[in-house]
Amino acid sequence: MPPKRPNDATEGLSGRDRKKQKLAVARNIAVQSTPPSNAEAGPSDTNNSAMTLDIFSRAFEITAIQNSIKAAGSSAAHRVWQTLPRELRRRAASHDVRRVPARLRQKAQAEMDIKKTVAKHKAKRGKNKRISKTDAYLKRQRDKVWLETHIWHAKRMKMETKWGYRLAIHPSEKAFRSSHRAAVHGSILHDASYQSLIEISGQQRVLKKILDNCCSPQSVSPSAVRYVSGARTIETLFYESKAYPFGLIARVTIMWQPLASSASEPQQPVEEEGEQNQEAQASAPRRKEKAWEEAPIPDKTLRSLWIRAHPAVHDQVFDALHESASSVLDSFKNSSASEEPVEVEIADMRGKVNIFEIMGPKSSQVIKGALQPVSADDRAGFKEFWPSLANLQSTASVPRGMVVGFTVTDPRLKFPPQNAKPSTNSSQFITLPTSKLAQSAIWNESERKAPKFRKKDLDERREKNLIPGTKLTALRQDDRIPVLLIQNSLEHSRNAESIHGWTLIIPSGWAMAFFSSLIYTGTRVGGQRECQSQSFEAGVPYFPRDFPLTIAGEEYATEKETEERELWERKPPAKRPNFEKLRTRSPWRPDWDVVLGKKKEKSGEDDSAMVEEEDEHVVKSMKPWLLCGDNVPSLVEKLCNVSAPTIILRAELNASRAKCSLDPLNGVSSLDLLNGALVSVRVKMHKRGSPDDIAMLYAMSDEEILEWEKDVNKSVAEEVIDIDEEDRSKPVIPPSSSIIGYITTGHFSLMRGEAFGLASMPLVKYIELDRQAKRMHPDAPKLVVRVRNPSQDICRVAYVELL
Repeated sequence: MPPKRPNDATEGLSGRDRKKQKLAVARNIAVQSTPPSNAEAGPSDTNNSAMTLDIFSRAFEITAIQNSIKAAGSSAAHRVWQTLPRELRRRAASHDVRRVPARLRQKAQAEMDIKKTVAKHKAKRGKNKRISKTDAYLKRQRDKVWLETHIWHAKRMKMETKWGYRLAIHPSEKAFRSSHRAAVHGSILHDASYQSLIEISGQQRVLKKILDNCCSPQSVSPSAVRYVSGARTIETLFYESKAYPFGLIARVTIMWQPLASSASEPQQPVEEEGEQNQEAQASAPRRKEKAWEEAPIPDKTLRSLWIRAHPAVHDQVFDALHESASSVLDSFKNSSASEEPVEVEIADMRGKVNIFEIMGPKSSQVIKGALQPVSADDRAGFKEFWPSLANLQSTASVPRGMVVGFTVTDPRLKFPPQNAKPSTNSSQFITLPTSKLAQSAIWNESERKAPKFRKKDLDERREKNLIPGTKLTALRQDDRIPVLLIQNSLEHSRNAESIHGWTLIIPSGWAMAFFSSLIYTGTRVGGQRECQSQSFEAGVPYFPRDFPLTIAGEEYATEKETEERELWERKPPAKRPNFEKLRTRSPWRPDWDVVLGKKKEKSGEDDSAMVEEEDEHVVKSMKPWLLCGDNVPSLVEKLCNVSAPTIILRAELNASRAKCSLDPLNGVSSLDLLNGALVSVRVKMHKRGSPDDIAMLYAMSDEEILEWEKDVNKSVAEEVIDIDEEDRSKPVIPPSSSIIGYITTGHFSLMRGEAFGLASMPLVKYIELDRQAKRMHPDAPKLVVRVRNPSQDICRVAYVELL
């Protein structure tokens, strides 16, 4: 035992030294001084006596090391709540013993400091003036909306008010890398119930026209057969009515309601005679979409569809749909006066359903273990899908946007759930998306019912079980909840990195019932930061951060500028970067008007009037816009290989508009159309350096590229000789006139193991870089730029690829 009172040896030691001595004594392992005698050891036989001595010696050593571990742990400078893993720590655990697990509360109570508190008298409300907890919560939601899982998130995450909701930003614990590992190797859950949801109902031909006026013509149309049947969802770019390529609003997800009639049921797979067809089907890709064909649906059939978008653009999407619907109805009214009147209904579905996004390779096992479908579902496609769900190593093997609708029992009856384990004899996932498999009662408002029973009622039923811990059996009066399961992927066609998972849609009122079962299986929970990190790691632009020139993107940039400027102004001059000396033109937000040439950089006060006069004509003629879509790589490659890109660009855009029956572009010249275009690119650093947000991209001349290549090809001996010269030389900051773009999102990528960034730059500058690379290296052209962070004076070389 450590000495309790200072003696001659410890009298002159400080408190820190006495603490070290105490720990050293506690960590001391006792040693057996003398071996036990033969009488104590056992029989007099020699062999048995030696064996017994060894057993007693080992037993003494084991006991000694166990006692030493206990003594060292009890005397260490850690309290009970500090020994818990981070996911079990609570904010008030240091002074509230109830925040510590029950097995450690007695020890935690002994560690609590006894404080004499003076009871403060708090006036109580009268019985008539008392308000319930529900009313108190509603009073706090006057200027914002809480999600159903708000209280759970508020205890464990940093909360902020965004887009009219109180949302979780990031976990309170240090969970950046662990959340990334969960998305790549495990599973992570995000409550996306704040997303905008709009329902449109009407005749199918009318809905197709409305979508064609607003959706991007570069990708597959939402009116395609594969999507109209309701078997799949489609992600597309949404524009203002008839404004393509201008007026980009956001990226949306469109989902058609599948029909229950026989006209929408899929036909049998197309088969040919002989065994050759069977071998071809076995060797064909699993996601061959033409293997199943949906029967055509009459255009006058009444249909419904959901449009899911970012909450920041709800009003814009709603207004665009209203404008497009008005123009379509007017055209039908003028063209067919003798037919029956055509009607369209647009409804706001916010707050009617809850949306959970579960990403990661183990998301299938989590859903399989947490949900229990009803036994009355006798669809052949679902009977093939549900057993094979546990054997999915990743949802990347599932057809993109596949929709599965089914009905489950109350997940609280089977709580606590267990993750489904993949079987050793797992078969290949062969379920194909069909309209019959996607049917769900969640589309009907009468079927989206609130829970009948509270958790208290289910606990009382559970107490009546003869065997404690027995799970409840679903009775006739228990709830049956319709749900939708949608395949979700964060991937880019030209990028190897990707993250896959599921999107679960359930009726409102059931968020915590499903949420508790999903997170009990070990799934991590993420906020807005984790969603941004997943998109960044997958190389996918995140809205609205990576969508400049949009209304939501400009609002995000303004908010970020205000936040960063206030943070910079709070610091003293010696503790903040001097952007004037660093010659950083726009340190807090990208100045796209200057980069695109819409405005000129003012070099001094003398020629300011001349600049304004020159800019007056440019502002009226040029209209900046963001060029994005599935066909952008092929379009830009065609523009780089022709001598007159202005004519080709206008012709391609008019051809895309013609696909949607839109008139050719008018009111804008071909030159302004090319100069005002902005494209998204991927920035990969050469060896060193890590780009930050709003890092600047500089163009390099041919001489600078040749000099840099010469330095790169130097030998190790030459590099060692030039180290002193490089250290003495002052960094040269390129002129601000050579800025050709900005990085919207950039930092170190955990998936790639190197720095990475998403940026935007003018289309004209990208064409110049491509021609420069092909001119200097025709065999293996690489687009080379310089990257400089706003608060640094060092420029790093990086490569640019079209996104």
